[in-house]
Amino acid sequence: MDKHDLHTEFPKHNERIHELKVSDKHFRKLFDEYHTNNKEIHRIETSGTFTDKELNDLRLKRVHLKDELLSIIEGKKN
Repeated sequence: MDKHDLHTEFPKHNERIHELKVSDKHFRKLFDEYHTNNKEIHRIETSGTFTDKELNDLRLKRVHLKDELLSIIEGKKN
């Protein structure tokens, strides 16, 4: 299982991620939701008890959150 935390996914944006977590409530909410979703994916992957649909739904949600977070990080959306 790969590590998908935002600092690993976007290492060149570590400073910007930290700034936004502190200063932008919407970003922080999405960041926390991403982190929770990522932990849930890891939990069910390691448990071995999940359906393909369940795992795919969580992964799809993670991708959408990551896209939205990256848009904010890059200043394309606020």
